[in-house]
Amino acid sequence: MIFLQQVINGLTTGMLFALVAIGYTMVYGIIELINFAHGDLFMLGSFYALTVITGLQGMGVSAAGLLAALPVVFLLSMAFCALLNVGVDFLVYKPLRRAPKLTPLVSAIGVSFVFMGIGQVWKGVYDLHFPDLLPNTNLLGEGASLRFTGKDLAVFLVTVPLMLGLSVFVRTTRLGKAMRATAQNPVAAQLMGINVNLVIGATFVIGGALAGAASVIYGLSVNTVSFQMGYQNGLYAFTAAVLGGIGNLPGAMLGGIVIGLIRSLGSQYVGEQWTSALVFAILILILVFRPSGLLGARTREKV
Repeated sequence: MIFLQQVINGLTTGMLFALVAIGYTMVYGIIELINFAHGDLFMLGSFYALTVITGLQGMGVSAAGLLAALPVVFLLSMAFCALLNVGVDFLVYKPLRRAPKLTPLVSAIGVSFVFMGIGQVWKGVYDLHFPDLLPNTNLLGEGASLRFTGKDLAVFLVTVPLMLGLSVFVRTTRLGKAMRATAQNPVAAQLMGINVNLVIGATFVIGGALAGAASVIYGLSVNTVSFQMGYQNGLYAFTAAVLGGIGNLPGAMLGGIVIGLIRSLGSQYVGEQWTSALVFAILILILVFRPSGLLGARTREKV
C-alpha cells in the first residue's frame, strides 16, 4: 500500500511538472530556445494568484465565495502569465532571433534573475502561506489504507483536460498545424504563407497560460509559495522536457509523470536527501541509451 500511495503522490506531482514542462518544450520546438525564465514565470503566476485571493479575502469574501471564484483566479493568472511571457518574447527574444544561439540563451538566464528579483521585491524572501481552499479529506474514506484527497483530484481535473486539450489543439486546428510546420522548418513555413512571428507569439502565450494554471493549482495543492520556488520546480520541469524528448509535447507530459514518480518513490525508498541525485542519475542513464529522450526522434540539424 505504501508503494501505491507513493505512486498516487508521484502522479499528482508529475502532472504539475508536465504542465510547466510543456512551456519549455513548445518554445524549444519552435525557435530552439531553452527559456530558463519559464520556471520563474510560474513563480510569478503563483504570486499573482495569491494577490488576487488575498484581495478577495480583504473584501470580505467567504471561503465558499473564494472557492466559487477559483475559475476566475485561474483565468486571471493564466492571462497574467501569458501576457508576461509574450511581452518578454517581444522585448528580449524577438530582437535576438538571428543572433548566435548562445545570446538568447544567456538572455533567458538574465530574464530568470529579473523575474526572481521581482518576486523577491513583490512578496519578500520568506515562504508564504497560500490559502487552503480545497478539501483535504480522503475521498476513499477516512478508514482507507490509501489516501486520495480533494487536492489530488483537483490537480488531475485541471492538468489532464489542459494537456489533452492542447494535444487536440496542436493536431487539429489551423494554428496548431502552423505551429507544427514552423517547428519542422520555419523558413519553408514562411514561404508557404505562415506568419512565423504570429506562431511564435502564440506559442509563448500558450506556454505562459499553462504555467499560470500550474502556478494556481500548485499553490492550492502545496499551500506554500516562495520567490525561489520557480528555480527548483523549473529545473525539474526542464528535466522532464529533456527526458521525454524536448520539443515533443507527449514527451514533456510523459517526462513530467516519470520525474514525479521517481521523486516520490525515491523519497520513500532511498531517502529525501538523495531524491535529486536519483532523478538526474536516471536522466543521465536514459539519455545514454536514448539521447533524444523517451519519445524524441532524431532530426537533422536545422540550417
